[in-house]
Amino acid sequence: MDAPADGAAGRHHGSVNRGTTDERLLPAVREACLGDARPPVPPRPVIGQSWHRVRLRGLDPEKGGSSPPLPAEEVEQRRQRSPLAALLVQLREGLGSVVDIERHLMAVTDAEGRVLWRQGNPGVLRSADRLGFDVGASWAEELVGTNGIGTSLVERRPVQVRSAEHYVRTHHGWTCAAAPLHDPRDGRLLGVLNVSGPAPVFNPATLPLVTAVAKLGEGELRSRHWESVERLRAVAAPMLARVGGRALVVDRDGWAAAVTGMGPVGRVALPKTVQAGRAWLPSLGLCSLAPLPDGWLVRVEEAPRAELVPNRVVLDVRGPRRWTVTVAGAGGEWSQELSPRHAELLYVLARHPVGRSAAELAADLFGDASRTVTVRAEMSRMRRTLAGVLGHRPYRFADGVDVRLLTPPRGEDLLPASTAPVVLTDRARLPGGPD
Repeated sequence: MDAPADGAAGRHHGSVNRGTTDERLLPAVREACLGDARPPVPPRPVIGQSWHRVRLRGLDPEKGGSSPPLPAEEVEQRRQRSPLAALLVQLREGLGSVVDIERHLMAVTDAEGRVLWRQGNPGVLRSADRLGFDVGASWAEELVGTNGIGTSLVERRPVQVRSAEHYVRTHHGWTCAAAPLHDPRDGRLLGVLNVSGPAPVFNPATLPLVTAVAKLGEGELRSRHWESVERLRAVAAPMLARVGGRALVVDRDGWAAAVTGMGPVGRVALPKTVQAGRAWLPSLGLCSLAPLPDGWLVRVEEAPRAELVPNRVVLDVRGPRRWTVTVAGAGGEWSQELSPRHAELLYVLARHPVGRSAAELAADLFGDASRTVTVRAEMSRMRRTLAGVLGHRPYRFADGVDVRLLTPPRGEDLLPASTAPVVLTDRARLPGGPD
């Protein structure tokens, strides 16, 4: 349920929404592409790629698929756990002009595409009900085909889908604009902000507005986070003044509030289950952790025992939207969600145990061996978090680390939005991959 965009949407998502097609041609474009015929004009890349993913899943283009809506109790639990609950008033105010004046609806989903909140014109809400676009429903791309919410979740960037750009015919009366919402503390995908309305009256300027409101929402989350870090810093600074050696105080998410005996630290990757005692932290080595009311006191031990260095890494890229790296050893275990780019990089390194040079990684990811500056910058960021786990010259997982790579059973689900040459090649090799 969404609409198109061109360069006006901004540099970061213009490549996804670039180009427009006369709306009168969209039904013919869809019919030709779904029937393996030559379309009068090609679909926009983001739409064509989404149609391809959905077709490989065997989704019915006339009726689509469905998933039972969540029970009311489960919806309420997800609402209470979601950081997006604190942004509802701000999001609603930012989109008031299109929700009220343009007679559209606003929806906020979680990272799975489940609708948690919905507001808007009563008539439009009733029309949405008939499509199953209700609170608790899933609008993931793999269930209902190409649509703003689901395709934005896959692409991890703003997307519009107009009328017949929807894969499922029953959605052709709608156009929507959607933008993902990320947790600024760790980049974790929290959900999607979406505006939907009747296709004939949908304003093409809605996507830039939705994108801007989503960014403002993320900014509010960032501001609240730093306010909490400042409160912790006021308590931590005098405490660290009495501590010898290298130490720091971090909040519950690992963000440093105060440091002593060492250089500045941004964020520390904490174990999956944090508890008092000794633990190996990837960016610091062996540490002792003590609980504080809103965080942890971390003291760095100067002589780490070899047996506490991590010896196992699990890279899980089985999910269509979420990918994690888990590092484990005698000192404990911790997991971190990965951005699409970092998931691609670690995937390549897991596939090449002997390592890859910067030029080889650039060719793997971009098809251009000259893009070494980008590769080195991304690897530098990852090595700050995965110190002791990643090596360089060449880039690789460190010697003695057992690496396990978990891939999806179907080729089409391997990092589905990635266009990296190495991923495209491996998709074709997995069962269910493109011919």
